[in-house]
Amino acid sequence: MFRLIRMLFTLAILAVVGLLAYNYWNGYGWTLRPPSGVEAGDARGDVKDAVKTTADKAGDAASKVGTAVSEGTVTTKIKAKMALDDLVKASTISVETTGSVVTLTGRVSSTAERDRAVRLAQETDGVTKVVDKLQIVR
Repeated sequence: MFRLIRMLFTLAILAVVGLLAYNYWNGYGWTLRPPSGVEAGDARGDVKDAVKTTADKAGDAASKVGTAVSEGTVTTKIKAKMALDDLVKASTISVETTGSVVTLTGRVSSTAERDRAVRLAQETDGVTKVVDKLQIVR
């Protein structure tokens, strides 16, 4: 009986040593676990790519937010100039900014009011072009 137990114990030890030697010679080190199929270098590369992609998307989002804030600032400056002007009725004029292009829409009572509204928009920092869609209503 002890002979059988000793033989089984010896076979178990040989099996473990054989598995360790097999893993060592195949480059997996002294481990009892078989390889997972995931290489550390590949995983690092995948994580690096994911981080770069995420950073690029975050940069794009930040750029879009910056553009929206800039456009909103230009629109607000123009509306403030119109509100402070004695000739222009800011409540009847809509100002939309896309990039550095400003579009004025709405109704004005005279050519002088129209010209003044366009000039106020053109004189605002950050504006390269003003699209005049104002209608003169008498």
